[in-house]
Amino acid sequence: MIDLEQYLPILLFLGVALAISCVFVFLPMGVSRLTGTHNPTAEKLSEYECGFPAFEEPRSQFDVRFYLVAISFIIFDLEASFLFPWAVSLDETGWTGWLAMMSFLGILAIGLTYEWKKGALEWE
Repeated sequence: MIDLEQYLPILLFLGVALAISCVFVFLPMGVSRLTGTHNPTAEKLSEYECGFPAFEEPRSQFDVRFYLVAISFIIFDLEASFLFPWAVSLDETGWTGWLAMMSFLGILAIGLTYEWKKGALEWE
């Protein structure tokens, strides 16, 4: 039979984390309503990120180049996350690890060159 007492510290940790997160979320909202600082006005509800109302609907389609740049960022971010462990373990992997990483970097370089030649990285 499974010994469920092992899971008690995890359950306790999750309960404390839930309680603290609820306190951090709901306590400031309650205090602001009780003290009267919750006073939504037209100026408080106006746009604050860019300073002017949006031109289009927020659910409009993005240009495909946005997605290409985002995918490229993810690919090269993953490349950087693979390079560190590879560099640390290069003594143990030897020439096989070095050739595998060079082929990986070569494929990424070919992909970047292809994107560059197609103009996917240029904005109008």
